[in-house]
Amino acid sequence: MARVKRGVTAHARHKKVLELAKGYRGRNSSAYRIALEKVEKALRYAYRDRRNKKRDFRGLWIQRINAAAREHGLTYSQLMHGLKLAGLELDRKVLSDIAIREPEAFAAVVGEIKSALDGAQPKAA
Repeated sequence: MARVKRGVTAHARHKKVLELAKGYRGRNSSAYRIALEKVEKALRYAYRDRRNKKRDFRGLWIQRINAAAREHGLTYSQLMHGLKLAGLELDRKVLSDIAIREPEAFAAVVGEIKSALDGAQPKAA
């Protein structure tokens, strides 16, 4: 069986890693061993943060909705409860976008929610 010389594949592998390390400072972008560690670490961060981004955006939407709801005399939790009672199927991303870009439409949604909340609460005698 013929002997396999691995120069071509090794070069290709090194080139691939160094290409990913472009823009790193100092030897992090030019020395293969160091670049490999930095690239692997970067890929771990990227994997983790693709999931964290979803968490962060949900938190941002909730803060925006809460701020807009309080301008209309409701808390975030009252607004979300009323949303369910009113049968409106708006997710937090859309609700947040409406609150920022179209305050009149958000006011109309809050009006629907308030009427649903008033209809659901038993009257105190």
